[in-house]
Amino acid sequence: MPRTAVVALGGNAITRNGQAGTAAEQEENAERLAVAVCSLRAAGWRVVIVHGNGPQVGNLAIQQQEACDRVPALPLSWLVAMTEGQLGSLLALALHRAAGGTLPGVVSVVTHVVVAPDDPAFDRPTKPVGPFMTADEARRRADELGWTVGEDAGRGYRRLVASPLPRGIVELDAIRALIDHGSVVVAAGGGGVPVLADGPAYRGVDAVIDKDLAAQRLASALGAEALVLVTDVPRVLLDYGTDRAREITVMTADEARAHARAGQFPEGSMGPKIRAAVDFLDEGGTTAVITDAGRVRTSLEPGDPAEAGTRIVSANHVGATP
Repeated sequence: MPRTAVVALGGNAITRNGQAGTAAEQEENAERLAVAVCSLRAAGWRVVIVHGNGPQVGNLAIQQQEACDRVPALPLSWLVAMTEGQLGSLLALALHRAAGGTLPGVVSVVTHVVVAPDDPAFDRPTKPVGPFMTADEARRRADELGWTVGEDAGRGYRRLVASPLPRGIVELDAIRALIDHGSVVVAAGGGGVPVLADGPAYRGVDAVIDKDLAAQRLASALGAEALVLVTDVPRVLLDYGTDRAREITVMTADEARAHARAGQFPEGSMGPKIRAAVDFLDEGGTTAVITDAGRVRTSLEPGDPAEAGTRIVSANHVGATP
């Protein structure tokens, strides 16, 4: 039986720090990510890709605002859907190039993710999106548009939106059927389009779902063996930013929880990835990995730990291969 890995790629891996986000830059970065995914396919894994969209949806929000006197601005949930299509196409074409045309199919699914209307996040929007504003502009936007605004790390003011927990994947059965057909599937991009149940149907809501938590929800629902969280560092560090900093090659879910309680993994950094990894293991997954694109395959295979990232496993899978 082929094994399934859900691979979560950060939006910052597609538009890297210091880049403007041109089409050429994003295509080059997508090629590097596609090589990592194709290496998993070559090792016999079925692969589902979840991507972030932070820089891309932020740029799209700027375009919306700058043109709002000529074209009506659209809801945030629509912008998430737009970037799902944009980045899904980008990754699909990069995968076909990296595989030399040998992939049986790459399918990008605009995915709707159910959130709860009573999620506490709706009462306390904390996720910054879109462009930076001055304090005066932020106050004006808040008055005119009803936005929640706040300062973002001393760099200016931004719109703050809710980031509720993902509860379910609307297109789950379709995604599973595509995987069983042999396709590489790109799904839940940017965390998915957040929706609320509305009778027998759904309606969009302005929020942003954390892509690592969405990847975990999808991986657990699919019964995947591995969850791979791709970031820009090879391994998780303890005591990051101090002279005691040290890399972790393997830790159990219980050890990860203990480190998190001790404040080792801030919310703006490794916190969501660690939480996604632990939740995946708690719900039956075998192995979660946090690493960079170059170590994706070696992190899921036996071999030299120096060539792998950080593996997080349940206590009964220590030393096992997923």
